This record gives sequence, C-alpha cells and structure tokens, in this order.
Amino acid sequence: MNAPVDVSFFARAAKPLTSYRPYWAKRFGTAPFLPMSRAEMEKLGWDSCDIILVTGDAYVDHPSFGMAVIGRTLEAQGFRVGIIAQPDWQSAEPFKALGKPNLFWGVTAGNMDSMINRYTADRKIRSDDAYTPGDIGGKRPDRAAIVYSQRCREAYKDVPIILGGIEGSLRRIAHYDYWSDKVRRSIVVDSKCDLLLYGNAERALVEVAHRIAAREPVEQITDVRGTAFVRRPDDESGKGWFEIDSTTVDEPGRVEAHINPYMTTSEQAAAQGSTCSKEDGSATDSVAGAANNTSATGQNSPNPVIQPIQFVANPALKAKLKVPPREKSVIRLPSYEQVKSDPVLYAHANRVLHLETNPGNARALVQAHGEGVTARDVWINPPPIPLTTAEMDYVFDLPYARGPHPSYADENGSHDGATKIPAWEMIRFSINIMRGCFGGCTFCSITEHEGRIIQSRSEDSIIQEIEDIRDKVKGFTGTISDLGGPTANMYRLGCRSPEIEAACRKPSCVYPGICQNLTTDHGPLIKIYRRGRALKGIKKILIGSGLRYDLAVKSPEYVKELVQHHVGGYLKIAPEHTEQGPLTKMMKPGIGSYDKFKQMFEKFSEEAGKKQFLIPYFIAAHPGTSDEDMMNLAIWLKKNGFRADQVQAFYPSPMASATAMYHTGKNPLRKVTRDSEEVPIVRGEKRRRLHKAFLRYHDPNNWPLLREALKAMGRADLIGNGKHHLIPTFQPLTDGGYQSARRTNSTPGKPQKGRLLTQHTGLPPRVTGAAKPGARKPRP
Repeated sequence: MNAPVDVSFFARAAKPLTSYRPYWAKRFGTAPFLPMSRAEMEKLGWDSCDIILVTGDAYVDHPSFGMAVIGRTLEAQGFRVGIIAQPDWQSAEPFKALGKPNLFWGVTAGNMDSMINRYTADRKIRSDDAYTPGDIGGKRPDRAAIVYSQRCREAYKDVPIILGGIEGSLRRIAHYDYWSDKVRRSIVVDSKCDLLLYGNAERALVEVAHRIAAREPVEQITDVRGTAFVRRPDDESGKGWFEIDSTTVDEPGRVEAHINPYMTTSEQAAAQGSTCSKEDGSATDSVAGAANNTSATGQNSPNPVIQPIQFVANPALKAKLKVPPREKSVIRLPSYEQVKSDPVLYAHANRVLHLETNPGNARALVQAHGEGVTARDVWINPPPIPLTTAEMDYVFDLPYARGPHPSYADENGSHDGATKIPAWEMIRFSINIMRGCFGGCTFCSITEHEGRIIQSRSEDSIIQEIEDIRDKVKGFTGTISDLGGPTANMYRLGCRSPEIEAACRKPSCVYPGICQNLTTDHGPLIKIYRRGRALKGIKKILIGSGLRYDLAVKSPEYVKELVQHHVGGYLKIAPEHTEQGPLTKMMKPGIGSYDKFKQMFEKFSEEAGKKQFLIPYFIAAHPGTSDEDMMNLAIWLKKNGFRADQVQAFYPSPMASATAMYHTGKNPLRKVTRDSEEVPIVRGEKRRRLHKAFLRYHDPNNWPLLREALKAMGRADLIGNGKHHLIPTFQPLTDGGYQSARRTNSTPGKPQKGRLLTQHTGLPPRVTGAAKPGARKPRP
C-alpha cells in the first residue's frame, strides 16, 4: 500500500482533452493530409477553414512535427484545419491561399527557433535547413513568428492570431537576443498577437479553440494556463489579484540610487550620511578613536545615539499574517526598461521566472513594457497542467500519415531524392515515448519549453506505433532508429508522490545529486525494449536519443539491456566538460559519473562479444569556463585517446539560464545581488576560437593559436614532440582552414576507437531501417 505511485498516473487537475463536445464540422471526417491548397479543400467538401496554421517548416504529417500534432489534435475536436507551410513572406498574398479562417490563425516559426535554424553559434549564416525539402536554407525569415504574425494581420485584420511554438515559448518575457546583442521586448508585444501559447500547448489550444468557436472574444480569454497576453494597467480584468514584487520572492540585493546631477559632491555625500571633507573625516576619526578608548577603559559607555537601530518583528502580528492564495497571486518582474539597462535586474528576473515553472505551485507573472500612455503589461499565466498518459496516447494515436505532404514529392512520387526533407528522414522510423526533462541543464531550452514533469505514453500505445511503422511505412526494413524523447531514459520517472511534486521548486532533479524523492526504476523501459524487439518483423531497436548516464548507472539491468541489444555500434552521451568550473554552471554531474558508466558499458559490451564505442559530447566557450579549464579538457581528451571531428560551441538561446549568465556575468542559479558571484564569460571571436581549438588539439590548423595561448598561460611544457605533450613544436604546411565533417557527412570504414563522430558529424550513414529506393516492395 505504501509503494510509490507511478508519476504517469498522477491525477491532473485539468479538463481532459477528450471531454469536449466536438465542433459541428466533425461531420466532414478525417483528411488524409491537412489541406495546403483550395483544390484539396474542395476535394474534402470544405468551403472554408475554421483554423489556418502557418509554419516555417515543410508540412510533414508525423507526430514529431509540432504543426502536425496541433493540426491533428484540432481536427479530432471537429475543426477544419488548413496549413500554410513556408509561405513567401514578402507580401500578404500567400497568406490568403486558403481564404479567411473562420476562427483564428495559428502561427509558429516551426520545430526550431528561426534564428538558431538560420545562424551558427558564431553568427554565420547556415547554407542548409533540415526542415526544408532539398535541405535548402533561406525558406523562412529571421524572427519568423513575428513576420508571419504581421502578414496574417495584414491579410485579414479582424482574425485573432494565436502564436505558439518554441520560438514564442522562449521569448515570452523580455529576453537577451544573442544575434543583435541586446535585450528585446516580449514577443507578445513585438508580434502583436492576441494570445501566446507556450510549452506543449494541446490542452490550452483545445480550450481556446472551443471558446473562440463559442463566440467568446479572444481579449476576454485571460484565464487559460500556459498563455501570455498584453493587458493595459487600467484593465478591469486585472483587478482582484494580489500583486507581489519579485524582489520579495528573491531579493536582488542593493539597488543603488541614481545620482542627482544638480547636487554638489558635498551634498551628495551628506545625503548618504558621509562627507567628502578630509578635515571632517579626520575629526570624525578622532572622535571615534576617543570613544573607543574610553570604552576600552570601561570608564564610559558608547553614546547610544550613534548605535544602529534594530527592528524586531512583532510575534503577534506575524501570527496574523495571511499569505495570499497562489492561484490569485501575480509576481511583478522588473520592467522591460529596467532589465534592458540593468544586468543585475535581468539576472534576477530570469531567476524568478525559473523558480515559477512548476505547474503545481507556479504563480502568474507580469512585466511592464513601456511608460506613460504606451504602458502595457505582458501577463504570463502559470504553466499548463501536464498531459496524463491517456491524453498522451490520444495525441500520439491520431491518424498521422507519417510522411511529407504529397506536394513535396518528386516526379516519381518519392521523397528520397532531391526533395528529401532531412529532419523527416532522421525520425522516419523513430518513436517518441515521452516528453519533458528534469535534468535542468542551463544551456538547454527543453525544460523551459516542455517542463520538468515527465509525460509518458502507455506501453500498448508505443507497441502499436511500432507495428504501424512495420506494416504501413514504405521503405521500412526492420530497424527502429530510436525509441526515446528529449532524453532516452526518463520514461515514467518522476517524484514519488503528487504532494512532493506539487511543492518542489528545485531547478533540477539530478543536480547536484539525484534527489531522494526521484524514482529511478527503469523497469517499465526495459519491458518496452524487450516487448518491442520480440515483435515479428522487428530486427533491431536502436536508441538514438541522448542518454542520462548518471540515472542509468542506478539500474545496471537497464545498462546491460541497452548495451547488449540496443546500441548500433556507438552510443552518444553528453558529459559536456571535465572541469568543475563550467560543470557547476551547466548543472551537469562530474566526470566521475561518466567514468562509472564507461566501465559498465565496456563490461557489458565485452560480455556480449561486441565492439562498441561511446561518443561523448563536449561544449566549448560555456559561461564559467576559463582557458585553463579548456586546456585541462584537451589534456583529458588526449589522455583518453579522443579526437573530436566536430566542435559544439555554446549557443545562447533565449531565456536559458546560461544565456542570462552570458549576458549579465551573474549566476542566476543562486541568489542574485550586486555583489554576488561573477561568472567568467567567453566573449569575442578569438577566445571562442581558442576554446574550440583546445577541443580540436590534433588539428594542425589550430597549433599556432594553441602554442601562443599555452605560452601566455605559462604551460609551454605542453608543447613538444613527445607522447605526453599536447601539441608538437613543428608546423606542417596547412591551408589554415577547417572542413567540417558535417559538410562531408561520411567517413570511410567503420567507427574507430577514440573518434568523436556521430551520424551528423562524420560517421557512415547509420542503419535507420530505411531501404534503398526500390529495394523492397511495401506490404499489401
């Protein structure tokens, strides 16, 4: 009776997705693909669309693509949903292709943030786009969510705009923008949308859609969790809330007053209770010295007038103090103008935002934008209630076509040639079994978007999808390329009780150590692995999602199952660094956890008679990293025989804690004050190049830069031609450049020990279950 309840079966205080009365258009049935043209609408018998979704991705009807999930979910509620994918944004005409939506526009930049999709970590333009047919870049605008919203408004001015997707989620408050190197306003203000839905928005979107369909004005829909909107300070709908200053939630420390330019230096000093006069200072020192002397002799006590005043809380009043209810409390963050001009207040606002992310105890947030007549508040409701297992099954069991829209096919009706969509090819035979991540890595945006609570599908739903891929997907040869999610091994893990989960305010369940209230039973995941690979027609199930190895070592049985049956020659994990400086700012475990997992990995591989390799990922130039840290990492890499072919540099994504560190130089993981911990930041192209060069210490093109740095650091002893040296003294003739393995995307032969390569950075194409065109006929 006292056994912990599986987090997947916690009761959720929210209206189920399946409890709404279907919209009248349900009678039109299910579309094979959501229409992208008027001709497709006519074929379905539609005269108009109730909802039109605009996305920066090509339309792939697969549950790994956000627009397909949202579109099919709304269709299941009875709405007629059309899609405009990657429209030409130079005018509003392409946005009129499907006519005027009856209810609202749904706008998203796509599965990726449009700026991250378009630019590298060094702000260089990418030439490719994995979400576009033919891998062609430039098919979506910068800041696509804003641009698309403006064009939708221009096309049909009176139609509400509902903004969603990861680009909107990560910009819901004033945020640091790495590409312009400044703090930008909330995207709710810049896009002029009527409502922003952040996070996984099925629950919020279904409610909003039905309320708009019931003719409720969108400006009155202000009580839905997981939404953000603009509200004027004098708006009556904002009355009745208990407003809390964010500085009482987490005191940012001393706030220095602005200097009055009309006061003299002496007047300024007098106003602060001090003086700038040397004579007065001497006299003061003499008086203080005399007072101290008389006190020491015991003849006179210090003058009570100069003693500080002490304030003591009245116990009687304290007992009567009532805390306002959380559901009617709103925390006022420092305004956009304040966080834009004050890095300390920016770090403080970022810290408070991350403290208010647990759906069980989070309060609403409000941030002022503008002053005077232009003043408005961006109001952010608490995060959405996570989906139950039954609701997850409902969403993933919808009738997806599991392929790109027919309009992208080549002359042979195929999507495997020049019109191939790389992102779809990667997940074509993969299955998403859960959502969310409680790791809390500061550089990652998964937690900010999907939340820390794991939402898992049922075993039967997962097995059914494996069978559907086997029986219905063209080109399948028997290999499932991935069975995972944001993390490979968090399936059905979570708090031991709903009460603990609802009360928790920790940013991570696994840092600095695994929480004692976290269940780490990998049994349900092992059961799915075994049941899946026992299915007829399934030759192999690979695990391609990143593994949280500090959790995996808690279950040796899981590690054995994984290593001996589900590793396709290599397994990717992410220690990210070896030194405590950057690891503490990343909220990642020490390298000792990696060593422990490596021992288990090699032991079980040897028992199975398999030659398999770990592929560790490392980040260069992360906040908190010094040149010495990168040097020590390079030494560790050489000592362990690793040579990185692709380097991952820190990329400051909006709203991430590490991005707040990068912008402010403060650590928002702890209390932020003017005098709090300063975080070393790697800025400038030369230093970022140096940190990346340490990861690629073996590349002759990097040796001149490394020699110069090692000499400046007093470590010239690492320069030499012996095995114990990091780089040699000689310099071969090189072109001074670097050809990324990502561009060639292939390496002759099999994986070699010590080579840090992945499917995307140099390994031979991994077995994904896809057959060569024409190699196998689909099943009847």
